[in-house]
Amino acid sequence: MSEQKKAMNVESFNLDHTKVKAPYVRLAGIKEGVNGDRIYKYDLRITQPNKAHMEMPALHSLEHLMAELSRNHSDKIVDISPMGCQTGFYVALINHEDYQDVLNLIEQTLKDVLDATEVPACNEVQCGWAASHSLEGAKALARELLSKRDEWEQVFAS
Repeated sequence: MSEQKKAMNVESFNLDHTKVKAPYVRLAGIKEGVNGDRIYKYDLRITQPNKAHMEMPALHSLEHLMAELSRNHSDKIVDISPMGCQTGFYVALINHEDYQDVLNLIEQTLKDVLDATEVPACNEVQCGWAASHSLEGAKALARELLSKRDEWEQVFAS
């Protein structure tokens, strides 16, 4: 497989996935709107790219839980979206550039996941694939990620 040399339009396609060390949280981009609002997109990498991935039911439930529970801690959340490669999530916030606060927001949200007794909107009315969920799987991912909280700021392997 040839190495990609030409700059791509998608920021993460320009990231050398062989040099990162999950788990980590990195600022992946900032977009400024015509009225001056700024969207900060963070790469929340949970598993090591091309070595491991999250299973869909656990990932799906973690997405629902984080999307719902994060908004209890901040009104700046725009979106929390899973990566297609199943190795992490993108976390987008509006007009909120404090990296340490973002780390704390993610940490508190993951702690809330551990306390959850059900997956929000886990039904056919509110979810497009309600049969594909695992609360215990989501909790296991959250538990593992929290156990490595001190590593989140180190993006690249030494």
